[in-house]
Amino acid sequence: MGGYLIVPVLLVLGFFLLLGTFFTVKQQTAAVVERFGKFTSMRHSGLQLKIPLIDRVAGRINLKIQQLDVVVETKTKDDVFVRLKVSVQFEVIRSKVYDAFYRLQNPHDQITSYVFDVVRAEVPKMKLDYVFEKKDDIAIAVKRELNEAMLDYGYDIIKTLVTDIDPDVQVKAAMNRINASEREKTAAEYEAEAERIKIVAKARAEAESKRLQGQGIADQRREIARGLEESVDVLNNVGINSQEASALIVVTQHYDTLQSLGEETSSNLILLPNSPQAGSDMLNNMIASFTASAQIGEEMKRARAEKEKKERPRKRIDTSRIDLEESEDTEDFDA
Repeated sequence: MGGYLIVPVLLVLGFFLLLGTFFTVKQQTAAVVERFGKFTSMRHSGLQLKIPLIDRVAGRINLKIQQLDVVVETKTKDDVFVRLKVSVQFEVIRSKVYDAFYRLQNPHDQITSYVFDVVRAEVPKMKLDYVFEKKDDIAIAVKRELNEAMLDYGYDIIKTLVTDIDPDVQVKAAMNRINASEREKTAAEYEAEAERIKIVAKARAEAESKRLQGQGIADQRREIARGLEESVDVLNNVGINSQEASALIVVTQHYDTLQSLGEETSSNLILLPNSPQAGSDMLNNMIASFTASAQIGEEMKRARAEKEKKERPRKRIDTSRIDLEESEDTEDFDA
């Protein structure tokens, strides 16, 4: 009876010994094998063998590139508290798996400590605006410090990135107000420049319009004067003198004006006086004013000429007196 029990027990023990002999290692992973607590070998991916009850797998190390995100809160040079998120990408060096497994207890804590140390040494040297501009410099400084420290422990720092910069809420609100004010100022400057361009263009257009209007009026008056001259010449050729011709032209223009006003049904213009003698009266008044001004001019010239005649003998007398006085002074000096 006892012999029958030994066989199953041996089979079970053999099965468990067989399971303890074989083990597998995943891709991009290294297994550390110890014998009675002492490092024996490093096993890589695939099916591996070990001595059961003597050898054991002490641990496994991930050989893939890993990422650790570290959030650091610090103060800038202008006394603004800011939170920086630094992402560190690292991997275990295959030739230094022993150092990575035995020399460093917790690599994540070690990397976090170095990131805190570097960031809190670099950021307080910068103002907040420069922190945003120089984030690449901060990342480079973190990578340089980590490479020097972690290389001895079997870790290689692939890349460090400053992925987020988060100032205090009130500081962000103030920065947004500043940016909004700057943009409003720029918009106001552009709007003012556009308005100035419109005003200048409008002024130039008005000036050109006035110039053309003046030129048109001048041309119109020139043509009117030329037509009047031709009309007077024609009337003189048929025996009508200049005064009668002027009267006839004025009367003709007067009635032409009345006719044009009668054609405009919507016009509110009233011509005063509006009588048949209006044209001749206006011409007579003009001729009388011209004659009177000419007579006044002649009288002024005549008065000026008489005044000059009266002043000439006085100047001669004064000149003779001066000559006499000079001769007397000369005689006294000779004596």
